[in-house]
Amino acid sequence: MRALPGYPGPRHWRQVPVTDQHYLDVGTGDPVLFLHGNPSWSYIWRSLLGTLSPDFRCIAPDLAGFGLSPRVPAAKGSLDALERQLSYLAHLFRHLTGSQGLPDRRWTLVVHDWGGPIGIAWALRNPGVVARLVVLNSVAFPWPTGHRHPRYLRWIRGSATVAALARATNAVPRAALRHGVVRPLGAAERMAYLLPFADRQHRRTVVEFVRCTPLRGDDPAWRLFDPGDPCENDGGLVGLLMFVGWGTRDPVFTPPVLAEWTRRFPQARVRRYPDAGHLVMEDAAGQLDRHVRDFLRSA
Repeated sequence: MRALPGYPGPRHWRQVPVTDQHYLDVGTGDPVLFLHGNPSWSYIWRSLLGTLSPDFRCIAPDLAGFGLSPRVPAAKGSLDALERQLSYLAHLFRHLTGSQGLPDRRWTLVVHDWGGPIGIAWALRNPGVVARLVVLNSVAFPWPTGHRHPRYLRWIRGSATVAALARATNAVPRAALRHGVVRPLGAAERMAYLLPFADRQHRRTVVEFVRCTPLRGDDPAWRLFDPGDPCENDGGLVGLLMFVGWGTRDPVFTPPVLAEWTRRFPQARVRRYPDAGHLVMEDAAGQLDRHVRDFLRSA
């Protein structure tokens, strides 16, 4: 498709009957669930899908309010925003296991950005489903000491006026495409990323997710997906096979966040990509794809 270079064709497009949530279904084998973050959509996974689909059945939904999924009512804070996404994921999982022939065990979960807290909260609510976890520049615990959000995200979060301006100008996706990569994307790829957010009415969830980002450790949203300290033997994720792929030039998910992943999960296989930013799957596409494939084949 010219408008979506590299994206799987319509024959791979699906919808969940109850919610109309859009997802990609590509390949055969053990299931791999890809969860994108903000401000992106399933287009972000196109390179990994091409590498993994010969060996795995790859499911890549557009989160509610993003990509080709329907727009949803405004959330009432971070907890409500997360609960809504968890509800949509529950519908997707029941649809896939109930009528699409997927098993209810041995799933791999691949997460990025907001996909981390959403996916890990879902995994913790469904123990035994996820056997392997791939983390790409994300978080699933209160921000560690030393982390600081970029100024423009703090402005959007703290000011309704700035948030309205960001929505009117589509500033968040544009900033992500500019500052989230080390290697500039081509014009066609940038247009594909921005396509679902072309209309102002389709940008509300993007700005809403920025404003819903929990910052303080006592925010109730953290309790949904904080996996706990591995030393306490109740983390819920401690026994999972885990791969952490990290773009080290990320202005949002800074080195203290990666350090916290390695502290909590010393069993994780960690790969650092020094020439990659927040969109590590773009900057390190071929290398990351091979590393994830090798991890899944050997795990």
